[in-house]
Amino acid sequence: MAKRIYADNAATTRLLPQVLDKMLPYLTEEYGNPSSLYSFGQTAREAVDAARAAIAACLNGRPDEVFVTSGGSEADNWAIKMAARAMAAKGKKHIISTAFEHHAVLHTLQALEKDGFSVTLLPVHENGIVRVDELRAALRPDTALVSVMFANNEIGTLQPIAAIGALCREAGVLFHTDAVQAVGHVPVDFSAMHIDMLSLSAHKFHGPKGVGCLLIRRGLRFPNLIDGGAQEKNRRAGTENTAGIVGMAAALQIACGSMAQAAPQIAARRDRLIRGLLSAVPRARLNGDPVQRLPGNVNISFEGVEGESLLLMLDMQGICASSGSACTSGSLDPSHVLLAIGLIHEVAHGSLRLTLSEENTEEDVDHILETVPAVVSRLRDMSPLWERLMKENRGGQPAV
Repeated sequence: MAKRIYADNAATTRLLPQVLDKMLPYLTEEYGNPSSLYSFGQTAREAVDAARAAIAACLNGRPDEVFVTSGGSEADNWAIKMAARAMAAKGKKHIISTAFEHHAVLHTLQALEKDGFSVTLLPVHENGIVRVDELRAALRPDTALVSVMFANNEIGTLQPIAAIGALCREAGVLFHTDAVQAVGHVPVDFSAMHIDMLSLSAHKFHGPKGVGCLLIRRGLRFPNLIDGGAQEKNRRAGTENTAGIVGMAAALQIACGSMAQAAPQIAARRDRLIRGLLSAVPRARLNGDPVQRLPGNVNISFEGVEGESLLLMLDMQGICASSGSACTSGSLDPSHVLLAIGLIHEVAHGSLRLTLSEENTEEDVDHILETVPAVVSRLRDMSPLWERLMKENRGGQPAV
């Protein structure tokens, strides 16, 4: 059986053993309810409070700005829906976002449109980056909220978050960023970047699944997400997941503490993968800006290849990869992200996303570089589309 190479770290990451060690006591021994008044419960409360403070410190926020959620999708829904409804009461029902947001944002915006909100989706152009001047031009007197992801989950492009935050703060418009793919991988400064709301998810940086948080700038008042108990300052009822919260903080501290050393190493392997695949496979193209992207993200389209077949054959060779977001992997439609940067359907269908972490080795990169070109060649030999493309003789340049 082929050695497994996990190259889908944008989908999820391995729980670090040292993170699990931090979590275990709160699953087996210190299992008290953090809301209980007796000392056994207060031990859990202290752990939750310490974790909240650690998360805030990693992101230059305040502990009272950190609200625990079940993950990134919940945090996105809470931020956008609650901010929209709060601002609607002031007569503002216009929201600006981008055409390649995660579906947790796009589907939330579609739901708000049915409630009478107006939504403007900014283009992201061929390089997958929002232009601040286009955002400025889209602002209206009734704009309630701007939501722009920090880093794209499919092509990894980094957005000019600090500039967007400064523009929104100057215009008096709330700014939310889905930072699920960015936190723990690139520097994120909640305060300095003028972010009002920020979503993150622990399992994207070697923490546990099922826990994340929403940072909400101090002073902002929105409707509650879940009514009931007094948890999360009365804004999200439900007994706290103490072990998950502790694990999230531990993983984030490790990620932020090792980022300066790990990120350049991961980026070097990313760039070697990109250079190697583009030189070995004709009519292939890199999707997204080659520089302004996450350290571990590689997204390449191969003409004449079906993404699903590519993934299945790579799986047989022990390589775990993706053709887009794991949240939409069951869909037969081409990636909305790749369509947003201008790819035609046939090319968008043939995309491969490889996302590396610090656990991927040079040997992993070697194996991927040996395997992917051979698999692409084999699939092209069986592809009527590739045969048609060759007959059309459109030259060596990839189609868009």
